[in-house]
Amino acid sequence: MSATLTAPSAHSHGAPVADRGERFHSRDPEAFGVPSGREEDWRFTPMARLRGLPTGTSDRPGAVQVDVVAPAPVSVAVTGRDDARVGRHVEPSDVVAARAWSSFASATVVEVPAGTELSEPVTIAVKGLDPWQTSFGHLVIDVGREASATVVVDYLGTATHADNLEVRVGDGGRLTLVNLHAWDDDAVHVSAHHLHVGRDASLTQVVVTLGGDLVRVAPTVTYGGPGAAANLYGLFFTDPGQHHEHRLFVDHSAPHCSSDVNYRGALQGQGAHAVWIGDVLIRAAAIGTQTYEINRNLLLTDGPRADSVPNLEIETGDVVSAGHASATGRFDADQLFYLMARGIPEIEARRLVVRGFFADLAGRIGVPAVEARISEALEAELERTLA
Repeated sequence: MSATLTAPSAHSHGAPVADRGERFHSRDPEAFGVPSGREEDWRFTPMARLRGLPTGTSDRPGAVQVDVVAPAPVSVAVTGRDDARVGRHVEPSDVVAARAWSSFASATVVEVPAGTELSEPVTIAVKGLDPWQTSFGHLVIDVGREASATVVVDYLGTATHADNLEVRVGDGGRLTLVNLHAWDDDAVHVSAHHLHVGRDASLTQVVVTLGGDLVRVAPTVTYGGPGAAANLYGLFFTDPGQHHEHRLFVDHSAPHCSSDVNYRGALQGQGAHAVWIGDVLIRAAAIGTQTYEINRNLLLTDGPRADSVPNLEIETGDVVSAGHASATGRFDADQLFYLMARGIPEIEARRLVVRGFFADLAGRIGVPAVEARISEALEAELERTLA
């Protein structure tokens, strides 16, 4: 399915989508009430598997450990919500994000000074230690004016965890951000990403979701001035019984900015469920916008389900380009025939098709160690699926 819209769109079930620019925001979780699962934000999420994250009230020290490895001159601090660096761009739009804001015990702040160009990545490991202790977190990544950095946030272990990830890229700055969800099979993680891109700055985010029982990630992009660019890429491999949900919102409020969204997922086995929601809003002031979003899902076996809902709202006629596409299907029979006709066995041909499906996005990470780790994980998935 592919379309280019010049007016507010509707989701796949035909009902109009609420204007994202007018959505309710609050840092008070009680202002949202307890979701029933019938709300637009929650209709795809298996609420019973959230283990109380919408209603939990306190952080459990020791349930999650955060370790940062950063080259000089990057500064790292553990602080509270009263720190002026924390919460500048946090506007929760759902109860779990608000609960995480109101309940975290301490925040980790990582700052890259203005004018710095890092030759090594910053690595932030968020390790869960107990799946039955509810935990909440807050992480701030601040890249200064004209600075350049790569940051890898690695979620691993097991937990029932909700957090807010707050990212600021200063004017003229450049950030490559990799979010790697390599949780154990019993982990539950709900994460809201608040991504603010300054004037003439660029952000490339790569979200990789491989593990967990339920992982729900919601990146929101805002712009601080003209010339800002946001590239949001994602890949996920969803196994039997797993629920992987990615909900993106790109809020074009400044003129002459761009966004490129490309998410790809492979699903296998009974009960595997992937959800992708891509919302792009071009406000009246955002003249000269360039934006495109696409989601592709590859079903490897019988039994999985993929929900893909792209939405595009345009409030000005003065845009350079705007469009979206979504596709879900099985192996391309022509590709398989081409490979097998040249003597490649069917199982290996299928593996080649899947590798090719992910290769473009995996190669955009730019961190060899992370790319190698993702490649190994995908190969392990293929061994189980296509053996």
